[in-house]
Amino acid sequence: MEYYKALGLGRNATKGEIKEAFRKLALQFHPDKHSSSPKSVRDGATLRFKQASEAYEVLIDDHKRAHYDRSRTGGFPSGGNGYGYHHYSRAKYYSKNGHGYGYSKAGNADGFASKFEIAIRFLTTRAFLLNAAFVG
Repeated sequence: MEYYKALGLGRNATKGEIKEAFRKLALQFHPDKHSSSPKSVRDGATLRFKQASEAYEVLIDDHKRAHYDRSRTGGFPSGGNGYGYHHYSRAKYYSKNGHGYGYSKAGNADGFASKFEIAIRFLTTRAFLLNAAFVG
């Protein structure tokens, strides 16, 4: 998903413009506002609200925005090219069986590398390290 497009902004938008665009979209598409609407309208509004929220979350944070901008302009190599880096988008998706959420990965290198990265991320989480310290 193109975050700037989701908010109707250009790449050089200021934080104030980002906040104002999100506020406007949030008022227009908030699920509570469409609670009595038909299901198709309600689902469409909920989707647009989630997209705007996700775009706002990334673009309002300087670090996340810089990472997003670099990944969109080719500043990070993506999977499958030998560099070993993978960009995970924040967009959530349903797994093939329709259960659970995950992160979609740019590139086409699935399999061992991505499962290995997931295992490393799990093993290095703060909660896991604290539990391991108390057990040991």
